[in-house]
Parts: sequence; structure tokens; C-alpha cells
Amino acid sequence: MDRIKPQSRKQQSHMRVYNGMPARDLGSEGWHKPWSGGNGGNCLEAMKLADGRIAVRQSTDPDGPALIYTPDEMNAFIEGAKAGEADFLLS
Repeated sequence: MDRIKPQSRKQQSHMRVYNGMPARDLGSEGWHKPWSGGNGGNCLEAMKLADGRIAVRQSTDPDGPALIYTPDEMNAFIEGAKAGEADFLLS
């Protein structure tokens, strides 16, 4: 059975989106690199889903798993990182 690969937010809204699903099933359009450094393209990519959640994937593995976060979870992470709460990851 062939799997349909959604390419639009409308198609996303009609499929089961879950944490760890293959990122390719979310389609190839709409992924963005919020920031990029001198790491040779090894970046995080994010996509806002039709229901407001955020999908995150590894740019070097676009067929790998997508992590799915609610807007509140993503906001807490970003605000915490801005406040230095994730600095321990850098040392």
C-alpha cells in the first residue's frame, strides 16, 4: 500500500500526526531552519503544523523521526533558552 505524502496544511489536518513519526510523512514543503551556524549544514529544521503544533527534524536526516511539540512546550523551551536555562548543554 502506497503512503500519501502530505504537502499542505490542509492535508496535514486530515492525518494522524504523532511524536516520532517519519518526518517525510509531513511532506517536504514548509520546513525552515530557524538558525544555522558554521556546522556544515547539520541543522535543526522546524515546521508549524496545521493544528498549531511544531514539528522538528534533523536536516541531515529528513526521513528520520519528527518530534512534535505544542506551542506552549516550544515557547517554554525558547524562553528558557533565552534565560540561560539550557546553557549547561554548551559546556
